Amino acid sequence: MVSAFCASVAQAEELEWFEGDKLVLTNGASTVEGASGGGIATWATISGLEMDNGVGVSAHITAIDLPDFGFQSHGVSIGIKNRVELSYARQNFDTRDVGEALGLGQGYVFNQDVFGAKVRLFGDMVYGDPLLPQVSVGVQHKRNLDGPVVRAVGAADDEGTDYTISATKLFLRHSILMNATVRYTNANQTGLLGFGSASGKGHTVQFEGSIAYQLSRRAVIGAEVRTKPDNLDLGEDDWIDLFAAYAISDNITVTAAYADLGSIATFEDQRGAFLSAQLAF
Repeated sequence: MVSAFCASVAQAEELEWFEGDKLVLTNGASTVEGASGGGIATWATISGLEMDNGVGVSAHITAIDLPDFGFQSHGVSIGIKNRVELSYARQNFDTRDVGEALGLGQGYVFNQDVFGAKVRLFGDMVYGDPLLPQVSVGVQHKRNLDGPVVRAVGAADDEGTDYTISATKLFLRHSILMNATVRYTNANQTGLLGFGSASGKGHTVQFEGSIAYQLSRRAVIGAEVRTKPDNLDLGEDDWIDLFAAYAISDNITVTAAYADLGSIATFEDQRGAFLSAQLAF
């Protein structure tokens, strides 16, 4: 899911800036982990609407409604001079009736804090060399607040750190945005079920990809994929989504998607609605 899009070539030439800020939708949406990007994939974008001489801020709230679970994320991120991003997100994962079936209690909720940082190394997603993407590196430290429970299901730890490198480019002539991210992680279900495994499984390299097409200056559609490790041998599946995003105003973006999260804690076919709102300055 993407809110990081911009105008067509003609619109870009008109420089529809609003007082030194980025073009509409080029600041990125907020991922479920708080970093700017799509809904499930981190991008090379830097959050906020300020350009190279200012500080921008974004806040988000995201909800995913699945057949057996409910997921909610909210957080804030700061972009500094379009170079450095600092982010925080709280994730809440409601087990609903599954909690009782797993012996955790009806409606047991897993909680996790995610602290992130990202640095743009080179390139620009919109301008400059049309074939040179914007490239950023990032780190996300995750702190699961349910240590005894995640260890009981086989996780090695309740804290872990992910490392990412992302390349993002908007091909203006074709109104297409593409992103590729490599993530080095040991997180189980992004960390909501802990990190690694008691059997010794640890960090592996995973992939996140996004593609989006611009329908209008304010509307885009696209798809994302995110591969994930199966450290706990519970059949953890890769994630995919099909999304539509719309900028209600220069500051407010909403995203709706069909999300397929596969098997979660042996409960299969977890597919449902993804809704997210972002406020950015």
